[in-house]
Amino acid sequence: MTTPGKELLFLALGGSGEIGMNANLYGCDGKWIMLDLGVTFGSADYPGIDIVMPDLEFIEDRKKDLLGIVLTHGHEDHIGAIPYLAADLGVPLYANRFTAGLIAHKLAEEGLEKEVEIRVVDIDAQFEIGPFGIRLVPLAHSILEMSAAVIDTPYGRVFHTGDWKLDEEPILGAPATAAALTAVGDEGVDVLVCDSTNAFNAEASGSEGSVRDGLMHAVGAAKGRVVVTTFASNAARLATLGAVAKATERTLCVAGRSLDRILGVARSVGYLNDFPPTVDFDEAMRLPRDKLMVIATGGQGEPRAALARMAGDVHQIKLEAGDTVVFSSKQIPGNEVAIGRIMNQLAAKDVLTVTEKQAHIHVSGHPGQPELAALYGWLRPKLIVPVHGEIRHMHEQARFALEKGVPDALVQENGDLVRLAPGPARIVERVRSGRLLLDGDVILPADGETINERRKLALNGQMSVAVVLSGGKFVESAIHYRGVPVEDDRETFIEELNEAAEQAATGKARDRDALKEAIRLGVRRVATDWTGKKPITDVLIMDI
Repeated sequence: MTTPGKELLFLALGGSGEIGMNANLYGCDGKWIMLDLGVTFGSADYPGIDIVMPDLEFIEDRKKDLLGIVLTHGHEDHIGAIPYLAADLGVPLYANRFTAGLIAHKLAEEGLEKEVEIRVVDIDAQFEIGPFGIRLVPLAHSILEMSAAVIDTPYGRVFHTGDWKLDEEPILGAPATAAALTAVGDEGVDVLVCDSTNAFNAEASGSEGSVRDGLMHAVGAAKGRVVVTTFASNAARLATLGAVAKATERTLCVAGRSLDRILGVARSVGYLNDFPPTVDFDEAMRLPRDKLMVIATGGQGEPRAALARMAGDVHQIKLEAGDTVVFSSKQIPGNEVAIGRIMNQLAAKDVLTVTEKQAHIHVSGHPGQPELAALYGWLRPKLIVPVHGEIRHMHEQARFALEKGVPDALVQENGDLVRLAPGPARIVERVRSGRLLLDGDVILPADGETINERRKLALNGQMSVAVVLSGGKFVESAIHYRGVPVEDDRETFIEELNEAAEQAATGKARDRDALKEAIRLGVRRVATDWTGKKPITDVLIMDI
């Protein structure tokens, strides 16, 4: 079992080699701390799955040595796994007021308020967790109260950025200044563990404040109802949209549970107090069309979100020809098809759509190359370890950092145990990492039997064969199939399947298991001959 000695270790169990599902461990003097515990979202690789989480087996086997979990901010890819995994770890969470409010809401939904301890800390707090000294440094991002973590150990100092950007006009919050970050660099930074999301972007991400004029123009030019969809967690964007609604003399309506939650938590900790009053859906639909603005969830094409239901005419807010939908967000890679489907539905209604490609209505929350270069210059790290990106993003940041004068870079992936100090940084061991799937109310391994069977079902379909025997002799069979691509000549297909079942049942195999297997193979062979598919085939034998 790996126990940190007189050394500083780093291990990503999520978020390195992918964007999302962040979970990072630091170890020294026999103890571990975790930074962030997030999720990513399901894809076609996992049929029926909405939420994917990191497999924490490595640290669960060592949880007596885990001291706590520090949360950098409240995005789902940094806190989303807490309701499902944190209680089993049995350690306190350290989070700022806004992030703690989001976490508390999640825990309450799962009935876990008393199972997980949340210790609320300031966005610039300093505290100790065992041998780790933690100093939080507020940075700009597309959510309130994002804090990087300076981690002090006897063997070196790490600056772990979390998600960040530089923003001269952040709308809400006060991120650390260049002078403050330079002062951190003056103290010495041995390792910079840094967000790689936009490492290929030659331009800076842009200021949140710069979006206001574009949104003002897009909403001001609209003739009918206006729906603006954005990331619910971006409270600064919500503040801007509130100001836009006021300036364009439109009454505001909010559609989406996550928006209601963000607004509630933000207000509870002192933000968005001047956000305009909102009306419910019934009152919104009674307003003149040119006097309504709706802020809605669903900009990534989520099928159950408010925008998708509006596009499909199953929401109380109805859209008509001449209305406008403004996508104040960026398409996350992988969501293009789902977003395109909604845009096509809107186009069919003659609803105008406006995206970031047509107007300046969105800025990223992650650093482009100019911002990365600035941070390198302020902190002057000896080593950079890229995280929060696909492999190509992390390698690009390593290349860029070396080009800008950072002395050394190390690219790791989930499961690479890295010794950061003493001595040159290197990967010393490969440990188990992986993914867990939330399937309904059950947590399953991503490489387990259930999901593999589901993939086979999705690809090939399924057949059920019931065979009746009397005195060991075939009497009759009944066959039912789903998802097998036979729509014409169904009766002939079923007839051939039954003939195959009878032939196999009257063969030489008399051991019950051998008989079932002979029937299964015989029936499936017919399906394969007809379709080219190999459906999952279940056999039931009944004696009368």
